[in-house]
Amino acid sequence: MNIEKIVDHDYLGKSFREIAAAPVSALRGVSEADAKALQHAFGVRTVRELAELNFVRWAGALATLADAEAAAGDLAGEGLLDDAVEMTFPASDPISVDSGITRIEVAPDRVDAHADHQSAGRQQVTAAAAVKGGARKPAK
Repeated sequence: MNIEKIVDHDYLGKSFREIAAAPVSALRGVSEADAKALQHAFGVRTVRELAELNFVRWAGALATLADAEAAAGDLAGEGLLDDAVEMTFPASDPISVDSGITRIEVAPDRVDAHADHQSAGRQQVTAAAAVKGGARKPAK
């Protein structure tokens, strides 16, 4: 942080302890009239007293939490968007990626075993067992 941007010229080169003990008007942009108003309204005379004022601390905490909340919301939104894109255009399915076709998943109990490349073998074994009169076991 560049101290020249936050304190008046008269306080450059002073220690932080000296600046904290200085009148509020030592802060760049705070006039003598502003300092008197702060003293009248809140009893604040020094930079330290302003920093320790509960209203200032609460406002700083709320601003920090609001920024964190906004950042988390942005990240969550980006994550949801990334997940949606991955589900719509799965990188693991080169045919749909190359052709621009979106794969539509079908519920497992309605899968056509002859066309389904993922569980066709399992469905054929179950169907064969049923035809031979064996007990039909659900595929795992």
